Amino acid sequence: QVQLVESGGGLVQPGGSLRLSCAASGSILTIYAMGWYRQAPGKERELVADITRGGSINYADSVKGRFTISRDNAKNTVYLQMNSLKPEDTAVYYCNAHVVRQGTVGLSFYWGQGTQVTVSS
Repeated sequence: QVQLVESGGGLVQPGGSLRLSCAASGSILTIYAMGWYRQAPGKERELVADITRGGSINYADSVKGRFTISRDNAKNTVYLQMNSLKPEDTAVYYCNAHVVRQGTVGLSFYWGQGTQVTVSS
């Protein structure tokens, strides 16, 4: 099996910064795309940013210029640096990974348990 463990959420004032981390572990052969999604109360889960194994990046328009996604392939970890946070960024943030497990050839999708980010004064 594969586990994704997120960390780094919390309460921050508007204009502040947080850095989220998500580490994947388990029977991993290769991780392809990794990404961050978020879900605010009463809303659908939405893509925040994703990054391929080769480093190609995609951001939601709402976070461009404020958030930066990166990854460390050697550590099977993806990061999300969030700057200039706004109250509308408040949500549970989930990481996602597209994984080929050891002993398999198919691609499987895994989610972390989520970490709460609250932006409030």
